[in-house]
Amino acid sequence: MHPHAVGGAGKATAPYGSWESPISAAAVSAAGRTAEGLAVAGDGRLVWVETRPEEGGRAVLVKEPAEPGGKARDVTPQGFAVRSLAQEYGGGAFAVQGDVVVFSNYSDQRLYKQTIGDNLPLPLTPDYAGSVVRYADGVFDPHFHRFVTIMEDHRHGSSNPITTIAAVRISNRDIEEPTMLVSGNDFYAFPRVDPTKKRMAWIEWSNPNMSWDKSQLWVGYFNEKGEVQKRICVAGGDPTLVESPTEPKWSSKGELFFITDRRNGFWNIYKWDEQSNLVTTLYSLDAEFSKPMWIFGVSSYDFLGKDDSSHKIICCYRQNGKSYVGVLDHDSDSFSKIDIPFSSVNNIVSGDGSFYIEGASASLPVSIAKVTLDEKRTIATDFSIVWSSSEDVAKFKSYFSFPEFVEFPTVIPGQHAYAYFYAPYNDIFQGSSDEKPPLLVRTHGGPTDEARGVLDLSVQYWTSRGWAFVDVNYGGSSGYGREFRERLLGQWGVVDVNDCCSCAAFLVGTGRVDGQRLCVTGESAGGFTTLACLAFRQTFKAGSSLYGIADLASLRAGMHKFEAYYIDNLVGNKQAYFERSPINFVDKFSCPVILFQGLEDTVRLYHQIRQQKYTRR
Repeated sequence: MHPHAVGGAGKATAPYGSWESPISAAAVSAAGRTAEGLAVAGDGRLVWVETRPEEGGRAVLVKEPAEPGGKARDVTPQGFAVRSLAQEYGGGAFAVQGDVVVFSNYSDQRLYKQTIGDNLPLPLTPDYAGSVVRYADGVFDPHFHRFVTIMEDHRHGSSNPITTIAAVRISNRDIEEPTMLVSGNDFYAFPRVDPTKKRMAWIEWSNPNMSWDKSQLWVGYFNEKGEVQKRICVAGGDPTLVESPTEPKWSSKGELFFITDRRNGFWNIYKWDEQSNLVTTLYSLDAEFSKPMWIFGVSSYDFLGKDDSSHKIICCYRQNGKSYVGVLDHDSDSFSKIDIPFSSVNNIVSGDGSFYIEGASASLPVSIAKVTLDEKRTIATDFSIVWSSSEDVAKFKSYFSFPEFVEFPTVIPGQHAYAYFYAPYNDIFQGSSDEKPPLLVRTHGGPTDEARGVLDLSVQYWTSRGWAFVDVNYGGSSGYGREFRERLLGQWGVVDVNDCCSCAAFLVGTGRVDGQRLCVTGESAGGFTTLACLAFRQTFKAGSSLYGIADLASLRAGMHKFEAYYIDNLVGNKQAYFERSPINFVDKFSCPVILFQGLEDTVRLYHQIRQQKYTRR
């Protein structure tokens, strides 16, 4: 039952979809701040990147206030923005050691070094005109006083940039060319230096795979000059295993941990034994302890405590549409859940006697919280919000609709997919007993991504006006293991479309919504699914595509290196490219559709929208 579904006395009865609501478009826009990347400075306080719509989306590095309830302090000064364009989607744009931060600056993509508290960042890398060299996912190397980072070089052509792991000197004011450490493969991520020995772990993969399809974990050993002298493949090298290792981390004792899906098709945490070159799982569970690496710098686990006596890992996982946080004792292989208010968690980092977590819930917007544990590290004794994407959102609480996790049948007998259903709710209005509400179906982007049942004012905008809303995790979504994710291979534009239509039909069949008033919306890849639903099915009466994809062949031709073969894997042959592209079948659109597109979008191109518009005429 919906948390607000009791009573109704004193409410005005009005048609669904006509209710007045204080959750305006301006309120939705104002709640658009985001956080990216968490790290702990030398004084134990958190630093993170905050994007600000009121400053044109500028990404600012900020630091946790010294006193609880205080205001976070900006670290990067005006004129700088902390954002990487590596692999187009960026992430991993900064790292901190003590009171020194190294960050990628948005306007020129150079690396800068700055002492926290000093408003003068100093450039570390050469100024290449046109931001043609980009850096991401870097870490400090304690052995050679340098910064080790992913380097993406576009100087010899933007269609096929060269990606390497490189080292940047940070010991003086001289600006030097980065030194290449590892090269030869298409992609690299997570370079992580062992604090105890001169060695480094990293993830690499090659086309036509995405990192979540198939990747490898390597360990390389530095010689006295800091060069990678020899290397060992830790995971992903066995041709009989299909796995995608990710997120390697060294403990303070020099133990290597990482996440992979080799055993059960789910990303679990493993440990590497250097002597035997064998890996063992710490805790086997049909749940995802990581997620697809669309951006750099994801941190799904960390070591509790910074001394050698700690055998505990704070981590999170996704299972049945919900995130769980817990402490994993890697000596006893035991796992203890920690009760926190978040139902969705994105990043975790360990602090001094506490940990920081980025997450959200059905009643809390995306936030960063500090969690303090008891001495046994099994119970959270304090949970305090450090940052919120929308500090004023609580004033709308009486209008919130809370999600119901829904499992519905697909067109394949015995197979199911998932969604979050939001019933219409308003503190002042109610619908009449002889009417069902209209439904808006949302298809998420990626398409290898996941809808999560968390507070989102763009959802509440509709439900508070008397609409039902459903966020669909169609086959191909992340969060449900490899088998579910691979349902979309060769079937994009088929499985996702079928599942969205099946979800709508399920909600109609269970009496939740009006079958004559079904609409669909989506962004990016979700915009493609939206347009495909409207072109190839008769389920929906209207739709909206936000920077969506209309022409798969055109998308493939202009795709950047990171996704160069992604669409091939999802679509298949030339005939499928044509048959699944809505732009080739605009005569089949039989209902209203509205299209939105940004002029600066380098992935979903504006000319597709114009072409669709004029072809429609």
